[in-house]
Amino acid sequence: MTKNLLIIGAGVEACEGIRIAKEMGLKLAIVDGNPSAPGLAMADWPIITSTYDGQAILAEVKKLQTQGVNIDGAMAMCADVPLSVAIVTNDLGLPGLSLESAFWVSDKLAMKAQLQAEGIPIPGFADVSDKSTLHQKAYEIGFPLIIKPVDSRGARGVQLLDSVSQLDMAWELAAKESPTSRVMLEEYLEGPQFSTETLVDRGQCYTLGFADRNYEWLERTKPFIIENGGDAPTALSSKHKAEVIATVEKAATALGITQGIAKGDMVYTTTGAKVIEIAGRLSGGFFSTTQIPLATGVNFIEKAIKLALGIQLNPTETLPTLEQAVAIRYLDLPPGKVEVITGIKEASHMTGVILLKIFIESGSDVTTLSNHTQRSGFAIAIGDTKTQAIERANAALSHICITIKGE
Repeated sequence: MTKNLLIIGAGVEACEGIRIAKEMGLKLAIVDGNPSAPGLAMADWPIITSTYDGQAILAEVKKLQTQGVNIDGAMAMCADVPLSVAIVTNDLGLPGLSLESAFWVSDKLAMKAQLQAEGIPIPGFADVSDKSTLHQKAYEIGFPLIIKPVDSRGARGVQLLDSVSQLDMAWELAAKESPTSRVMLEEYLEGPQFSTETLVDRGQCYTLGFADRNYEWLERTKPFIIENGGDAPTALSSKHKAEVIATVEKAATALGITQGIAKGDMVYTTTGAKVIEIAGRLSGGFFSTTQIPLATGVNFIEKAIKLALGIQLNPTETLPTLEQAVAIRYLDLPPGKVEVITGIKEASHMTGVILLKIFIESGSDVTTLSNHTQRSGFAIAIGDTKTQAIERANAALSHICITIKGE
């Protein structure tokens, strides 16, 4: 394939996707604000600029054009920057989200308003950017409830509150994590939660990603909502799974996602499937790059790249070729300074372990988890059953010995 692809995001989670793009024969312009980002080493044209600055990225792309390098498609790789991508694709007339859709999936209040207007089932919500309305609107929604920044990422500032006494401090934290100092409340929906990922080709949806989210740490990490991974196949009945998929695909349509990816945060309640959030991008957490291919046999990233280049998918290439049990679990560590880490190599070669990454080293500071960006490492494992995959992932993490000063 003799085409040029712009990839925004070159962090460690993006590297597998970048490698797949290279294997497809593509020439790559890769953007990251960190000159040491590992994915930049695979770039034909590295661009060192903030992934959040769409206009600056577009300016760099136009510089490439003056050198005879034309971009045939653009996408984010495990980076939550839909507006940056849309600024480029809309200016150059490339496939992707409209600027309006990119705004909807970047701004949680706008997203909820659009989904509500289109009749998509969602939790109750309220804008409390004006703090003077906080207590009244919290009373109207009722406890427990969620407070979150309108426009942040990685679960930063997202909190589950049980009482009115928590409101003011929680609002301050959420506002601090919002680039625009805007905050919203959301009804807390009881029920199992799911991560989904959908390929959207000219309005046709193919939902391949479907994993149960694990919140076994929730009582300990509250008010912060920290997942301890996820697993597939789902424990949900086939009927209810189909309802979740139908709901997420309707939500993608409601948000104008007709070409690209719809990443869903979903919940199944006593009144049916509901949408927590939809993102117009590939997921992070090695879900799109590793877990979906392991679970389904489909190279999800390859299909997403084709969509970014405007190449129509053959429906047969989106059909799962297997149903493999897959689980991801994260390291659970006390706060302190890391002194010694041993057992990583042995753990990575344990039965069923496909991918194991540790993000800390001797001298690193481990903090009490308040968002997903602070996690210290993970293991992804497969098994004959979901239970076995989970046990293997946990066993690999347990094999790693980490000495933390102060324990």
